Amino acid sequence: MPELPEVEVVRSGLARHILGARIDAVEVLETRSLRRDPGTAAEFAAFLRCQKIVDVCRRGKYMWLRLSAGPEDAAPQSGPCDPTAVVVHLGMSGQVLLTEAGAPDHRHLRLRLALTGPGGNRLDMRFVDQRIFGGMYRDPVVGVVDTEGQAVPAASSSVLDLAEIPATVSHIGRDPLDAHFDEASFRRRLSRTSSGIKRVLLDQTTISGIGNIYADEALWRAGLHYATPARSLTQSQAEELLAACTEVMTAALAEGGTSFDALYVNVNGESGYFERGLNVYGRSGEPCKRCGALVVRERFMNRSSYLCPVCQRER
Repeated sequence: MPELPEVEVVRSGLARHILGARIDAVEVLETRSLRRDPGTAAEFAAFLRCQKIVDVCRRGKYMWLRLSAGPEDAAPQSGPCDPTAVVVHLGMSGQVLLTEAGAPDHRHLRLRLALTGPGGNRLDMRFVDQRIFGGMYRDPVVGVVDTEGQAVPAASSSVLDLAEIPATVSHIGRDPLDAHFDEASFRRRLSRTSSGIKRVLLDQTTISGIGNIYADEALWRAGLHYATPARSLTQSQAEELLAACTEVMTAALAEGGTSFDALYVNVNGESGYFERGLNVYGRSGEPCKRCGALVVRERFMNRSSYLCPVCQRER
């Protein structure tokens, strides 16, 4: 499952290439990729046709497009956005690729958006998904305010920084790289639950963008066992853990995300290389880079957890 760094690499790549582009046509090759859309494939295609892409946004692992049906010669940031966003969810194996118009189809191509860029160049935005767990769908936006009732940017990453978010994404918490992430609120959430700390990190309503890989990596950096009760962490430990989450995702972003196979690539079809810098994930039986003990793999929530049994003793 792509995590924050992977989705952000895709989002930023799209933002560099398709802001201001006009959607000329939409081709739906697999209707299951629209399972969460409120209408038919024909209605989805008709809604997008002739609209302009004015923003590419992300919160946690979710990404969405903001559209504007303004004058063709208008700047991408001018005019109001359509009150309906188009959510792009990668699921387990989804990829959003940009290709030249007319390039050969990918094997698992599900959706194709034919675009005309601001400079008149023609290109395709293609949603490729081997397992068909991801997809695209229309979703009305809702307003976002802070604790004092002031409108604040809803997305962790975007161009326009609008105080609006798709309704189905509104429950997703902010991520540690978000300028509006509330560290004090995060520590309070930890103090109120006896759940294991990894379970809390994977709860996208508490802190978003962290999946199995980066949870294991952050816990190793912080020297914490995955089953440590969240409420048992001291303030210092909670701060160290949050810093570790930020560090590991920042490092992964710099390397373009983590890829173990061909299912995660950026918009140009290139894999990320952060797996070379992983300290515990996927390294069962190899020496811990900190103390030399052998890394172990244990079952946790129907998935694998990797840890150092010396550096991360269960308390």
